[in-house]
Amino acid sequence: MPLENHSLIHEFPEMRNRIHELKISDNHFIRLFHEYNVVEHDVHRIESGAEAASSEHLETLKKERLRLKDELFSIMKKTA
Repeated sequence: MPLENHSLIHEFPEMRNRIHELKISDNHFIRLFHEYNVVEHDVHRIESGAEAASSEHLETLKKERLRLKDELFSIMKKTA
């Protein structure tokens, strides 16, 4: 089964330019964006089998990824 791409650009392709603008101008967005990428990378490593983890840990990471994505999206909407 192929792994899904959950990069922020892939999740919100219509906001590509807004994401870029915020990455160079908003420190809070930059911090959250970095956290999102770290969590996404961890989830990808577990799902691909490169790293072992309990299903509970994987679910916790996925919930954190969703929380971060929601917060990032909120910032993108407010500043659009």
